[in-house]
Amino acid sequence: MNLTDPVADFLTRIRNSVRARHQKLDVPASKLKAEIARILKEEGYIANFKPAEENGMKVIRVYLKYGPNNESVIRDLKRISRPGCRVYLGRDEIRRVQGGLGISIMTTPKGVMTGRQARREGVGGEILAEVW
Repeated sequence: MNLTDPVADFLTRIRNSVRARHQKLDVPASKLKAEIARILKEEGYIANFKPAEENGMKVIRVYLKYGPNNESVIRDLKRISRPGCRVYLGRDEIRRVQGGLGISIMTTPKGVMTGRQARREGVGGEILAEVW
């Protein structure tokens, strides 16, 4: 199956799995999705992720994270830049998400990073998503 927007599909799968209280989910693998999963893990939004192979297809297995009262760590995910409407920000235009309680995920010339890291590095780029 050919997807028009694999990043939006990845975020939607995470959103649906969190709302259904699943412990893990599998998504088709790509380098960009692995980088997004790496950022989510570093920022504490998911417990872990690892590349796997299922039925001869490479997948990324994402282990979701929940709090002590079984409340989800991820409140919501929002896709910002889409294939039909790309959104690019300069280093001075990167804003805080939810008053600093969330993160923005960006692709920059220095790689995939959070908006906070991009501001610190002094680079702009395409804003993929916001997570809080």
